[in-house]
Amino acid sequence: VLGLATGSTPIGAYKQLAAWYEKGDVDFAEVSTYNLDEIAVFRTTIPQSYHYFMRENFFDHINIDLNNTHVPDGSNPDAAAACSEYDKIVAAAGYPDLQLLGIGNNGHIGFNEPDDHFSKGTHCVDLTESTISQQPACSTASMIAPSGLHHGHQTIMYARMILVVANGEAKAQAVHDMCYWPGYARVPRFVLQLHTNCVVVADEAALSLCE
Repeated sequence: VLGLATGSTPIGAYKQLAAWYEKGDVDFAEVSTYNLDEIAVFRTTIPQSYHYFMRENFFDHINIDLNNTHVPDGSNPDAAAACSEYDKIVAAAGYPDLQLLGIGNNGHIGFNEPDDHFSKGTHCVDLTESTISQQPACSTASMIAPSGLHHGHQTIMYARMILVVANGEAKAQAVHDMCYWPGYARVPRFVLQLHTNCVVVADEAALSLCE
């Protein structure tokens, strides 16, 4: 059971996994996936949706059963119902064995923006301009609203292992704070310090502020 992320950061990982599949080193026939989030879009088939992103960048290049791939339903006008249903699906799967995460320049994880509390289950949130600017596929013309459905901190923390991937100087402060800063809920990435099996893989630029 894999928890997956979108955005530019994990694309390299998806390409490598697809290459390993082509070589016969990896088999996805028995894998199920649960994505962190989805933007609020009119149709899941348009290029701006994360459903589309996952198929184009990963699912269509491996032997996974698409019935075993899951992304929140951002096209459902009843966001609360969509979130509740997604929580039930993820819980029924027993939560991810491995959760892949990227990290935003402002410290957001998925669409969990800096806030004064940790969220629990999947919920809908208004996206900040900073987050929208980091999502090249997002355009307000294709979105129901500048908002997204995403896992809460509690759901992420239920994963048995968390893998955080970061690259580039722009992520250096976020990576440093994730590892060292006791910022509590104002910085959602802080919660990862409390996980018993969280691994960070980053390049030198992203680790430049860490000692």
